[in-house]
Amino acid sequence: MARGELQRKPEWLKIKLNTNETYTGLKKMMREKNLHTVCEEAKCPNIHECWAVRRTATFMILGSICTRACRFCAVTTGKPNELDWEEPKRVAESVRLMNLKHVVITAVARDDLNDYGATVFAETVRAVRAMNPETSIEVLPSDMMGDFSALQTLIDAGPDIMNHNLETVRRLTPRVRAKATYDRTLEFLKRSKELNPDIPTKSSIMVGLGETKEELIQAMDDLRAHHVDILTLGQYLQPTKKHLDVERYYHPDEFAELKEIALAKGFSHCEAGPLVRSSYHADEQVHKARRHTMLPID
Repeated sequence: MARGELQRKPEWLKIKLNTNETYTGLKKMMREKNLHTVCEEAKCPNIHECWAVRRTATFMILGSICTRACRFCAVTTGKPNELDWEEPKRVAESVRLMNLKHVVITAVARDDLNDYGATVFAETVRAVRAMNPETSIEVLPSDMMGDFSALQTLIDAGPDIMNHNLETVRRLTPRVRAKATYDRTLEFLKRSKELNPDIPTKSSIMVGLGETKEELIQAMDDLRAHHVDILTLGQYLQPTKKHLDVERYYHPDEFAELKEIALAKGFSHCEAGPLVRSSYHADEQVHKARRHTMLPID
């Protein structure tokens, strides 16, 4: 396909919008508390289902401006604002008001900070835990440039799931991601499990960027070799014309096949589908992961 040539989206990617009172109420609360969600910033296709039906949301902390410019991501890139030390409390209060059973906390990359934002990340986990003791917590940080002392700070806060995305296959990583490397992501996930073997690790891969099936299977093997427990697979959707083109759309049957392959390789859970994103049905994943025996560390 020629650069800039748009493909028509297939029928299975059509989204039903649901803007009921729950959706509008959550949107209003986010603005009142000056909070950001990756649901909005990354133009997630599941926002209406999650907000209006499931009452779930993925909070994006450390501001709304990222220090990286990944070619698949719609989050604004630039010079971030100063840290907001009241943000952890506001996130915790919002989780309580939303009555969430499971919350995902992610963040923009903050390569401008000495600890890459780990301290605020950890404080947010602790604040949510203190105010919502029955809520399970999933964190989705950047690779923190491989700073494992920063990773230790986050692990010590005691999240229920450590999520860090591989995003794509090895060959495409330099074109798709900014600063992040394939091997550093794998090492980050492995170190997470070594620091606390009781915390399940999770990662996500986008398809449709030009990868081959063999490369996807190799990525699965690489994740399992680094003790990753949960995998999500979803279709890449171009957020704007400035971002990478979609090379092709995978059929739902192909996602079903990839899920079978992933489960056969030993992932405790795999969520795969055209609209699946890293935090899609994350509330279900944490409970399924807990029911499986995790791979021991060599």
